[in-house]
Amino acid sequence: MKHENALKRLKNIEGHIRGIERMIEEGAYCIDVIRQIQAVEAAIKKVSTMILDEHINFCLIKAVRGEDIGERERVLKEIIEVFDTANKT
Repeated sequence: MKHENALKRLKNIEGHIRGIERMIEEGAYCIDVIRQIQAVEAAIKKVSTMILDEHINFCLIKAVRGEDIGERERVLKEIIEVFDTANKT
């Protein structure tokens, strides 16, 4: 299945977020909550990187090797847009 590892990680992140919700409900120490949120943010970035890597290694390479110039330009433009969006935050 495509993105199987990413799905596993997202399910793990989902559980982690529920844990953060419990921490907040129980009045956990703020810094501990922030550390857990930072761990989730890092995990989400890892999933994003995994999916981007898969996209580059399959979709982008397929488009670059293909004959359809429009498809090649579209895929390259998508990659640029992803990086532009990431750099805005």
